[in-house]
Amino acid sequence: MTAATTDRFDPECLENVVSGVAEDEGFSGTVRVTRQGQPVFTRSFGMASRRWSVPNTSDTGFRVASVSKMFTAVAVLQLVERKQVRLDDTLLGFLEDHMPRLDPRITVRHALTMTAGIGDWFEEGSDDWEAEWAALTASHPLYLLRGNKDYLPLFAGKQPHFPPGERYLYNGAGYILLGLLIEAVTGRSYEEVVTGDVFARAGMATAGFPALDNLGPDIADGYLTAAGGPTPYRTNHYATTPCAAADGGATCTAADLTAFAHALRHGRLLSEEITRLALTPQVDEREEKVRGYRWKYGFGLTHILDDEGSVVRWGHTGEEDGASARLYHYPRQDLDVAVLGNVSWCAGAMGWAVHDAIIGI
Repeated sequence: MTAATTDRFDPECLENVVSGVAEDEGFSGTVRVTRQGQPVFTRSFGMASRRWSVPNTSDTGFRVASVSKMFTAVAVLQLVERKQVRLDDTLLGFLEDHMPRLDPRITVRHALTMTAGIGDWFEEGSDDWEAEWAALTASHPLYLLRGNKDYLPLFAGKQPHFPPGERYLYNGAGYILLGLLIEAVTGRSYEEVVTGDVFARAGMATAGFPALDNLGPDIADGYLTAAGGPTPYRTNHYATTPCAAADGGATCTAADLTAFAHALRHGRLLSEEITRLALTPQVDEREEKVRGYRWKYGFGLTHILDDEGSVVRWGHTGEEDGASARLYHYPRQDLDVAVLGNVSWCAGAMGWAVHDAIIGI
Protein backbone atom coordinates (compact mmCIF):
# COMPACT_ATOMS: atom_id res chain seq x y z
CA MET A 1 0.00 0.00 0.00
CA THR A 2 3.05 2.29 -0.23
CA ALA A 3 4.70 4.01 -3.16
CA ALA A 4 8.34 3.57 -4.05
CA THR A 5 10.72 4.97 -1.46
CA THR A 6 12.86 7.98 -2.32
CA ASP A 7 15.96 8.92 -0.35
CA ARG A 8 15.61 12.57 0.57
CA PHE A 9 15.40 11.99 4.29
CA ASP A 10 18.37 13.44 6.16
CA PRO A 11 18.37 12.85 9.96
CA GLU A 12 21.10 15.45 10.54
CA CYS A 13 19.12 18.10 8.68
CA LEU A 14 16.01 17.15 10.61
CA GLU A 15 17.88 17.46 13.90
CA ASN A 16 18.73 21.06 13.09
CA VAL A 17 15.21 21.87 11.92
CA VAL A 18 13.45 20.28 14.89
CA SER A 19 15.78 21.77 17.49
CA GLY A 20 15.44 25.19 15.92
CA VAL A 21 11.63 25.11 15.92
CA ALA A 22 11.55 23.79 19.48
CA GLU A 23 13.68 26.71 20.66
CA ASP A 24 11.91 29.39 18.60
CA GLU A 25 8.32 28.24 19.19
CA GLY A 26 8.50 26.85 22.72
CA PHE A 27 7.56 23.35 21.56
CA SER A 28 7.00 20.87 24.40
CA GLY A 29 6.59 17.23 23.40
CA THR A 30 8.05 14.51 21.21
CA VAL A 31 8.86 14.19 17.52
CA ARG A 32 9.30 10.69 16.08
CA VAL A 33 10.01 9.63 12.50
CA THR A 34 10.01 6.03 11.29
CA ARG A 35 11.02 4.60 7.94
CA GLN A 36 9.56 1.29 6.83
CA GLY A 37 8.34 0.92 10.40
CA GLN A 38 11.74 1.44 12.03
CA PRO A 39 12.60 4.55 14.08
CA VAL A 40 15.13 6.84 12.43
CA PHE A 41 14.64 10.01 14.50
CA THR A 42 13.25 10.75 17.97
CA ARG A 43 13.61 13.94 19.99
CA SER A 44 11.77 15.16 23.09
CA PHE A 45 11.52 18.64 24.58
CA GLY A 46 9.98 20.36 27.58
CA MET A 47 8.29 19.05 30.68
CA ALA A 48 5.67 16.35 31.09
CA SER A 49 5.03 17.67 34.61
CA ARG A 50 6.15 21.14 35.57
CA ARG A 51 4.98 20.55 39.13
CA TRP A 52 7.21 17.52 39.62
CA SER A 53 9.98 18.51 37.15
CA VAL A 54 9.45 15.44 34.97
CA PRO A 55 10.75 15.88 31.42
CA ASN A 56 9.02 14.63 28.29
CA THR A 57 10.69 11.52 26.87
CA SER A 58 10.12 9.17 23.95
CA ASP A 59 7.99 7.03 26.27
CA THR A 60 5.69 9.83 27.42
CA GLY A 61 2.00 9.50 26.58
CA PHE A 62 0.06 12.50 25.28
CA ARG A 63 -3.57 13.27 24.57
CA VAL A 64 -3.91 13.27 20.78
CA ALA A 65 -7.25 15.13 20.42
CA SER A 66 -8.82 14.67 16.97
CA VAL A 67 -6.06 12.35 15.75
CA SER A 68 -8.31 9.79 17.47
CA LYS A 69 -10.82 10.12 14.64
CA MET A 70 -8.58 7.77 12.69
CA PHE A 71 -9.15 5.06 15.30
CA THR A 72 -12.93 5.53 15.16
CA ALA A 73 -12.90 5.35 11.36
CA VAL A 74 -10.90 2.11 11.38
CA ALA A 75 -13.25 0.56 13.96
CA VAL A 76 -16.23 1.42 11.73
CA LEU A 77 -14.50 0.06 8.61
CA GLN A 78 -13.86 -3.18 10.51
CA LEU A 79 -17.64 -3.46 10.95
CA VAL A 80 -18.00 -2.85 7.21
CA GLU A 81 -15.45 -5.56 6.51
CA ARG A 82 -17.41 -7.99 8.71
CA LYS A 83 -20.62 -6.97 6.86
CA GLN A 84 -22.24 -5.83 10.08
CA VAL A 85 -22.53 -2.35 8.63
CA ARG A 86 -22.60 -0.96 5.09
CA LEU A 87 -21.21 2.43 4.21
CA ASP A 88 -24.51 3.49 2.67
CA ASP A 89 -26.64 2.32 5.60
CA THR A 90 -28.59 5.12 7.23
CA LEU A 91 -27.29 6.12 10.65
CA LEU A 92 -30.83 6.43 11.94
CA GLY A 93 -31.27 2.69 11.58
CA PHE A 94 -28.66 2.17 14.31
CA LEU A 95 -29.27 5.25 16.44
CA GLU A 96 -33.01 5.83 16.54
CA ASP A 97 -33.03 5.50 20.33
CA HIS A 98 -30.38 8.23 20.62
CA MET A 99 -31.30 10.56 17.74
CA PRO A 100 -34.93 9.92 16.70
CA ARG A 101 -35.03 13.13 14.66
CA LEU A 102 -31.80 12.48 12.77
CA ASP A 103 -32.18 13.01 9.03
CA PRO A 104 -32.81 9.52 7.61
CA ARG A 105 -30.76 10.38 4.53
CA ILE A 106 -27.53 10.58 6.56
CA THR A 107 -25.40 7.50 6.00
CA VAL A 108 -22.36 5.98 7.67
CA ARG A 109 -20.32 7.23 4.71
CA HIS A 110 -21.53 10.79 5.28
CA ALA A 111 -20.44 10.73 8.92
CA LEU A 112 -17.04 9.22 8.11
CA THR A 113 -16.29 11.75 5.37
CA MET A 114 -17.76 14.74 7.26
CA THR A 115 -20.39 15.39 4.61
CA ALA A 116 -23.46 14.81 6.83
CA GLY A 117 -24.12 18.52 7.22
CA ILE A 118 -25.39 18.22 10.80
CA GLY A 119 -24.82 20.86 13.45
CA ASP A 120 -21.71 20.16 15.53
CA TRP A 121 -21.50 19.95 19.29
CA PHE A 122 -19.04 22.80 18.91
CA GLU A 123 -18.69 24.69 15.63
CA GLU A 124 -14.94 24.86 15.17
CA GLY A 125 -15.19 26.94 12.00
CA SER A 126 -16.83 29.85 13.77
CA ASP A 127 -15.30 33.30 13.25
CA ASP A 128 -15.57 33.92 17.00
CA TRP A 129 -14.85 30.43 18.29
CA GLU A 130 -13.07 31.58 21.47
CA ALA A 131 -16.14 33.48 22.67
CA GLU A 132 -18.45 30.67 21.62
CA TRP A 133 -16.28 28.11 23.42
CA ALA A 134 -16.43 30.24 26.56
CA ALA A 135 -20.22 30.42 26.26
CA LEU A 136 -20.49 26.66 25.77
CA THR A 137 -18.32 25.85 28.78
CA ALA A 138 -20.27 28.31 30.93
CA SER A 139 -23.59 26.67 30.11
CA HIS A 140 -22.42 23.04 29.89
CA PRO A 141 -19.71 22.12 32.44
CA LEU A 142 -17.01 20.17 30.66
CA TYR A 143 -16.57 17.72 33.54
CA LEU A 144 -19.98 16.25 32.66
CA LEU A 145 -18.80 15.19 29.18
CA ARG A 146 -17.42 11.75 30.00
CA GLY A 147 -18.88 9.59 27.23
CA ASN A 148 -20.34 9.77 23.72
CA LYS A 149 -23.95 9.98 24.92
CA ASP A 150 -23.13 13.05 27.01
CA TYR A 151 -22.55 15.11 23.85
CA LEU A 152 -25.96 14.48 22.30
CA PRO A 153 -27.78 17.38 24.01
CA LEU A 154 -25.21 19.77 22.54
CA PHE A 155 -26.18 19.06 18.93
CA ALA A 156 -29.30 16.89 18.73
CA GLY A 157 -31.60 19.88 18.28
CA LYS A 158 -29.40 21.97 16.00
CA GLN A 159 -30.42 22.87 12.48
CA PRO A 160 -28.34 21.24 9.72
CA HIS A 161 -25.88 23.31 7.72
CA PHE A 162 -26.75 21.67 4.39
CA PRO A 163 -28.34 18.49 2.98
CA PRO A 164 -26.37 15.24 3.44
CA GLY A 165 -23.65 14.74 0.86
CA GLU A 166 -23.63 18.30 -0.47
CA ARG A 167 -20.09 19.12 0.66
CA TYR A 168 -17.45 18.67 3.35
CA LEU A 169 -17.58 20.51 6.67
CA TYR A 170 -15.36 19.53 9.59
CA ASN A 171 -17.64 17.90 12.13
CA GLY A 172 -17.02 16.11 15.42
CA ALA A 173 -20.68 15.29 16.07
CA GLY A 174 -20.72 12.82 13.20
CA TYR A 175 -17.87 10.92 14.85
CA ILE A 176 -19.72 10.94 18.17
CA LEU A 177 -22.59 9.23 16.31
CA LEU A 178 -20.14 6.73 14.81
CA GLY A 179 -18.94 5.91 18.33
CA LEU A 180 -22.54 5.22 19.35
CA LEU A 181 -22.99 3.10 16.21
CA ILE A 182 -19.96 1.01 17.19
CA GLU A 183 -21.50 0.41 20.61
CA ALA A 184 -24.93 -0.42 19.15
CA VAL A 185 -23.56 -2.96 16.68
CA THR A 186 -20.97 -4.65 18.91
CA GLY A 187 -22.71 -4.48 22.29
CA ARG A 188 -19.41 -3.28 23.76
CA SER A 189 -18.20 0.13 24.84
CA TYR A 190 -16.46 2.30 22.30
CA GLU A 191 -13.27 2.25 24.38
CA GLU A 192 -13.28 -1.55 24.64
CA VAL A 193 -13.72 -1.97 20.89
CA VAL A 194 -10.96 0.44 19.93
CA THR A 195 -8.58 -0.92 22.57
CA GLY A 196 -9.06 -4.53 21.45
CA ASP A 197 -9.62 -4.20 17.72
CA VAL A 198 -7.40 -1.23 16.87
CA PHE A 199 -4.77 -0.59 19.53
CA ALA A 200 -3.93 -4.24 20.24
CA ARG A 201 -3.85 -5.27 16.58
CA ALA A 202 -1.68 -2.31 15.65
CA GLY A 203 0.83 -2.98 18.44
CA MET A 204 0.00 0.29 20.21
CA ALA A 205 1.20 -1.06 23.53
CA THR A 206 0.56 1.99 25.70
CA ALA A 207 -2.42 3.62 23.97
CA GLY A 208 -5.60 4.05 26.00
CA PHE A 209 -8.33 6.33 27.29
CA PRO A 210 -7.30 7.67 30.72
CA ALA A 211 -9.29 10.62 32.03
CA LEU A 212 -7.55 13.87 32.88
CA ASP A 213 -8.50 13.36 36.52
CA ASN A 214 -7.02 9.85 36.52
CA LEU A 215 -3.73 10.10 34.66
CA GLY A 216 -1.20 7.38 35.40
CA PRO A 217 2.59 7.55 35.29
CA ASP A 218 4.38 8.48 32.06
CA ILE A 219 1.48 10.62 30.80
CA ALA A 220 2.08 14.31 30.22
CA ASP A 221 -0.01 16.99 31.82
CA GLY A 222 -1.46 19.41 29.30
CA TYR A 223 -0.60 23.10 29.62
CA LEU A 224 -2.22 26.27 28.36
CA THR A 225 -0.12 29.13 27.11
CA ALA A 226 -0.10 32.74 28.24
CA ALA A 227 -1.68 35.18 25.82
CA GLY A 228 1.57 37.09 25.36
CA GLY A 229 3.94 34.21 24.65
CA PRO A 230 4.81 30.51 24.65
CA THR A 231 5.42 30.01 28.38
CA PRO A 232 3.00 27.44 29.88
CA TYR A 233 1.37 28.61 33.06
CA ARG A 234 -1.52 26.33 34.05
CA THR A 235 -2.84 22.87 33.32
CA ASN A 236 -5.78 22.05 31.07
CA HIS A 237 -7.72 20.11 33.72
CA TYR A 238 -10.53 22.66 33.75
CA ALA A 239 -10.23 23.73 30.12
CA THR A 240 -11.10 20.60 28.15
CA THR A 241 -13.21 17.46 28.40
CA PRO A 242 -11.93 15.03 31.04
CA CYS A 243 -12.51 11.87 29.01
CA ALA A 244 -12.02 10.84 25.42
CA ALA A 245 -14.92 10.34 23.03
CA ALA A 246 -15.21 8.98 19.51
CA ASP A 247 -14.23 12.33 18.03
CA GLY A 248 -10.99 12.66 19.98
CA GLY A 249 -9.01 12.41 23.17
CA ALA A 250 -7.18 9.08 23.27
CA THR A 251 -3.73 9.01 24.86
CA CYS A 252 -0.75 7.64 22.92
CA THR A 253 3.01 7.74 22.77
CA ALA A 254 4.68 8.79 19.55
CA ALA A 255 5.63 5.14 19.03
CA ASP A 256 1.97 4.15 19.34
CA LEU A 257 1.00 6.57 16.58
CA THR A 258 3.69 5.52 14.12
CA ALA A 259 2.78 1.88 14.85
CA PHE A 260 -0.81 2.69 13.90
CA ALA A 261 0.18 4.28 10.59
CA HIS A 262 2.39 1.30 9.74
CA ALA A 263 -0.27 -1.25 10.71
CA LEU A 264 -2.98 0.54 8.75
CA ARG A 265 -1.18 0.68 5.43
CA HIS A 266 0.21 -2.84 5.76
CA GLY A 267 -3.16 -4.52 6.24
CA ARG A 268 -2.93 -5.47 9.91
CA LEU A 269 -6.14 -3.62 10.75
CA LEU A 270 -8.25 -4.11 7.63
CA SER A 271 -8.40 -6.40 4.62
CA GLU A 272 -6.52 -5.43 1.47
CA GLU A 273 -9.71 -4.20 -0.21
CA ILE A 274 -10.89 -2.14 2.77
CA THR A 275 -7.36 -0.83 3.40
CA ARG A 276 -7.26 0.46 -0.15
CA LEU A 277 -10.62 2.14 0.41
CA ALA A 278 -9.49 3.58 3.76
CA LEU A 279 -6.47 5.22 2.11
CA THR A 280 -8.38 6.70 -0.84
CA PRO A 281 -9.28 10.41 -0.71
CA GLN A 282 -13.04 10.94 -0.92
CA VAL A 283 -14.12 14.60 -0.87
CA ASP A 284 -12.57 18.04 -1.30
CA GLU A 285 -12.01 19.82 2.00
CA ARG A 286 -11.80 23.20 0.24
CA GLU A 287 -11.76 24.58 -3.28
CA GLU A 288 -8.52 26.53 -3.04
CA LYS A 289 -5.05 25.11 -2.62
CA VAL A 290 -3.24 25.61 0.68
CA ARG A 291 0.57 25.64 0.69
CA GLY A 292 0.37 24.57 -2.95
CA TYR A 293 -1.59 21.39 -2.22
CA ARG A 294 -5.11 20.21 -2.89
CA TRP A 295 -6.72 18.99 0.36
CA LYS A 296 -9.17 16.08 0.48
CA TYR A 297 -10.79 14.17 3.33
CA GLY A 298 -11.33 10.43 3.35
CA PHE A 299 -12.37 8.00 6.05
CA GLY A 300 -10.89 9.71 9.09
CA LEU A 301 -7.87 10.93 7.14
CA THR A 302 -6.83 14.20 5.52
CA HIS A 303 -4.86 13.80 2.29
CA ILE A 304 -2.80 16.46 0.57
CA LEU A 305 -2.25 16.01 -3.16
CA ASP A 306 0.21 17.51 -5.64
CA ASP A 307 -0.60 19.00 -9.04
CA GLU A 308 -0.60 15.53 -10.62
CA GLY A 309 -3.17 14.28 -8.11
CA SER A 310 -0.73 12.04 -6.23
CA VAL A 311 -0.99 11.82 -2.45
CA VAL A 312 1.96 13.56 -0.84
CA ARG A 313 0.83 12.93 2.72
CA TRP A 314 -2.09 11.51 4.67
CA GLY A 315 -2.91 11.64 8.36
CA HIS A 316 -4.72 13.81 10.87
CA THR A 317 -4.24 16.76 13.17
CA GLY A 318 -5.44 17.19 16.73
CA GLU A 319 -5.90 20.32 18.82
CA GLU A 320 -7.49 20.95 22.17
CA ASP A 321 -6.48 23.03 25.17
CA GLY A 322 -3.20 21.55 26.39
CA ALA A 323 -2.89 18.98 23.60
CA SER A 324 -1.50 19.39 20.09
CA ALA A 325 -0.82 16.44 17.81
CA ARG A 326 0.02 15.40 14.26
CA LEU A 327 0.31 11.99 12.62
CA TYR A 328 1.42 11.92 8.98
CA HIS A 329 2.48 9.26 6.49
CA TYR A 330 4.53 10.15 3.40
CA PRO A 331 4.00 7.40 0.80
CA ARG A 332 6.86 8.33 -1.53
CA GLN A 333 9.42 8.35 1.27
CA ASP A 334 7.74 5.60 3.33
CA LEU A 335 8.06 7.82 6.38
CA ASP A 336 5.72 8.15 9.35
CA VAL A 337 5.85 11.32 11.42
CA ALA A 338 4.33 11.75 14.88
CA VAL A 339 4.43 15.14 16.58
CA LEU A 340 2.90 15.14 20.05
CA GLY A 341 2.78 18.21 22.26
CA ASN A 342 1.43 19.02 25.71
CA VAL A 343 1.16 22.78 25.18
CA SER A 344 -1.75 24.26 23.23
CA TRP A 345 -1.17 24.76 19.50
CA CYS A 346 2.49 23.77 19.60
CA ALA A 347 2.54 20.91 17.04
CA GLY A 348 1.53 22.88 13.94
CA ALA A 349 4.75 24.77 13.27
CA MET A 350 6.78 21.68 14.11
CA GLY A 351 4.72 19.51 11.77
CA TRP A 352 5.21 21.87 8.84
CA ALA A 353 8.93 22.25 9.54
CA VAL A 354 9.36 18.46 9.44
CA HIS A 355 7.19 18.32 6.32
CA ASP A 356 9.37 20.85 4.50
CA ALA A 357 12.52 18.99 5.54
CA ILE A 358 11.11 15.72 4.20
CA ILE A 359 9.84 17.13 0.93
CA GLY A 360 13.10 19.03 0.43
CA ILE A 361 11.77 22.57 0.30
